[in-house]
Amino acid sequence: MSSGHGGELAAACAGGSGRSGTRAAATATVMGALGVGRLFLGAVSCTFFLAVNSLYSSSDVIELTPTNFNKEVLQSASLWLVEFYAPWCGHCQRLTPEWKKAATALKGVVKVGAVDADKHQSLGGQYGVKGFPTIKIFGANKNKAEDYQGGRTSEAIVDAALSATRSMVKERLSGRSGGYSSGKQSSRESGDTDKKDVVELTDDTFDKNVLNSDDVWLVEFYAPWCGHCKNLEPEWAAAATEVKEQTKGKVKLAAVDATVNQMLTGRYGIRGFPTIKIFQKGEDPVDYDGGRTRADIVTRALDLFSDNAPPPELLEVINADILKSTCEAHQLCIIAVLPHILDTGASGRNSYLEVMLKMAEKYKKKMWGWLWTEAGAQSDLESSLGIGGFGYPAMAAVNARKMKFALLKGSFSEQGINEFLRELSVGRGSTAPVAGGAFPKINTVEPWDGKDGELPVEDDIDLSDVDLDDWEKDEL
Repeated sequence: MSSGHGGELAAACAGGSGRSGTRAAATATVMGALGVGRLFLGAVSCTFFLAVNSLYSSSDVIELTPTNFNKEVLQSASLWLVEFYAPWCGHCQRLTPEWKKAATALKGVVKVGAVDADKHQSLGGQYGVKGFPTIKIFGANKNKAEDYQGGRTSEAIVDAALSATRSMVKERLSGRSGGYSSGKQSSRESGDTDKKDVVELTDDTFDKNVLNSDDVWLVEFYAPWCGHCKNLEPEWAAAATEVKEQTKGKVKLAAVDATVNQMLTGRYGIRGFPTIKIFQKGEDPVDYDGGRTRADIVTRALDLFSDNAPPPELLEVINADILKSTCEAHQLCIIAVLPHILDTGASGRNSYLEVMLKMAEKYKKKMWGWLWTEAGAQSDLESSLGIGGFGYPAMAAVNARKMKFALLKGSFSEQGINEFLRELSVGRGSTAPVAGGAFPKINTVEPWDGKDGELPVEDDIDLSDVDLDDWEKDEL
């Protein structure tokens, strides 16, 4: 067989990826250049490159992947020795028989595993693996794996494992848990009802729920063993409930276990935990770089909502349902009482409504309700808010939950209303209770048709039957 055939055979067997594939291709090139064309040389090369892709098949070493690592290691009560290796690494290949011997000797006492960190780079990255082989000891505190610093013989490995086991047993005897117990479920895993508003996403459900949605999504990528993730969890859950309520579900908070859902982890380049990304339809995801408290998260979520939301509707109070639904659904409802249509005409009324619409747009992040009524149409409502039949246009901001209100005391203009609402938004301004502690009876009226008002038509008086001569005879 010619030298070219040997090179082709070696290249064909380099089916791996990364450095293993590169080395196979390099071997093929060298074989061709040196004229090594014997079939057995090509076969030996093929056998070598295929074998190194699976260093621990048919052994007592447990092969670990991102899919089973959490369940096998982090949720285990056992002590684990885990080697992070690369199949092409010469030191790893020399360690392999010793690691297998140690695993057999420790079987039933200490768990011995191995991670192909060249294939599962995200898992190696989680533990800061920079070189091969790297050996980590996962003891009682699975959140703080220790680096193995001992020798690379089976005897040294077994001695280190037994020493770590003795230390773990002594900690248990003394009542020290060593920190986070890996056997304890997190509230996410136990289905804690406090987390009911956080949407759990997986590789299978992500695209349908997030990418095909018109809603805004804030997605946390977490690892169950991550301390920062555990600190964030209650804040994330509390924020999810508040955001759901304030945006009527238009902004959602979700979570992805990045140790299990590797497709998503790789797609979005997740390298550390927790990582939070913002997804909006038609846009590339962006990193959330805000604070990690409930208030910080809610503020950012509401900003996203208001940026994408239309300004709130400005509704006329024509029945009780409109007043009740608007005021009960919002923290505040802004109610204006405008002059009668005969006093302003359509153009005058529209100018007042335009001012209100501008203010609704300006303060839409507050998600307040906006209402108006004509003077005299809802006189009981006016009285309960201290407006009382004069001084139109007037405005009141009502908190329906507390049944308190504040009155606009400045001008009914952009500047005057802006100052009034700005004071309210920072918690200043005087308030008073709604008269009677509840909204009064609301009249059902016809909505304004957008036209000028018309004076009522008066009936003509027929004076033909009146004898005016008799009137002249009357004495005063």
